[in-house]
Amino acid sequence: MTEFLSPVSNVALAHREIQPDHTLGKKLLVHTAQQGVPDTTGCDIAIIGVAENRRSQDYIGKPFDFDAIRKALYSLYPGSWHLKIVDLGDIEPGETIEDTYFALTSVVASLYEAKIIPLILGGSQDLVYASYRGYDKRGSMVNLVNIDAKFDLGDADLPMTNTSYIGKMVVNKPYNLFNYSNIGYQTYFNSADEINLMDRLYFDAHRLGAIAADVTIAEPILRDADIVALDIGSIKSSELSHNSGFMPNGFDGREICALSRYAGISNRVSSFGIYELAGCKEHEGAAMMVAQIVWYFAEGVNYRIADDDFSQEEHYVTYQVPVDEEVLIFKKSKKTGRWWLELPFISDLDNKLKRHTLLPCTYRDYEDACNQNIPDRWYNARRKNEL
Repeated sequence: MTEFLSPVSNVALAHREIQPDHTLGKKLLVHTAQQGVPDTTGCDIAIIGVAENRRSQDYIGKPFDFDAIRKALYSLYPGSWHLKIVDLGDIEPGETIEDTYFALTSVVASLYEAKIIPLILGGSQDLVYASYRGYDKRGSMVNLVNIDAKFDLGDADLPMTNTSYIGKMVVNKPYNLFNYSNIGYQTYFNSADEINLMDRLYFDAHRLGAIAADVTIAEPILRDADIVALDIGSIKSSELSHNSGFMPNGFDGREICALSRYAGISNRVSSFGIYELAGCKEHEGAAMMVAQIVWYFAEGVNYRIADDDFSQEEHYVTYQVPVDEEVLIFKKSKKTGRWWLELPFISDLDNKLKRHTLLPCTYRDYEDACNQNIPDRWYNARRKNEL
């Protein structure tokens, strides 16, 4: 893994040195040219920059770095965390894009095996595909959540770009993608064909307006994710002082940080990435926003609570709700108050959900079931399971 990593720049390190004691910069382990890659034993989160954006539709050949983001991040104070965080530096663009993909896939696979969460600061969002390939040897299927104004399905028959990598995940072997969920899509950025394809594949899509009206809707979606990818373009530009790809609508700072914290607090999320960051170099507001997103993700990881061991029934309250010809079984954790909905096990099929038999949900889903409405996510999961 270490052969793919270059050290944090001297510019960022110099800024780190002048920070007050107890700031995050002084608490982090950092890959430096002088001391090399630090010992990652016992680390919880590893920060990696990947300055690759040659497959961006807006690529103009301009290099970029993550110095502004690191300077902002290093200046923040951590909470009362028990986390051990390492900044591993950067994966530099390879001679070919495939070289960069190979390096990122290898690093993600190594960190996953070591039970360290990679926190990726990325260029173009097609890097999510390379990160996803880091799970190939895991032996079980993967759920991906994308916080993005666009679905990024694209045409799988065409070369991959930063707006078409999801289609490649669907059609390329090995087939590891079980579920794809989008949080914050804006209808006018997605074709009718893509919206219909999301429905046909039983993928989940949640409009910006619905999440902005009640951000807690996103918590069970992120609780069920293995990989979370966040496109900086999902944030409205007025929050970023960011001129690249102007977005008049999008999440505000509070909402995006809440989503980041939900991703962190999920016991299942094992990879988190923030992408399309090339424009942050010149904009301090955007760099600070990214730093705070990272901070909230780490805060969530710090407060993870193991409440998903369903072998001990005494830790849960179970509710059975008859709806039409079904009996929906809900479980509520006594530790956290979080809810799950049991999915039926279909023994005569090659069941894809052997480790997905309980679907995270909300109290509202339980109330809807009591009112004789079966949640859409339950239907989608069951239909995918039967394909």
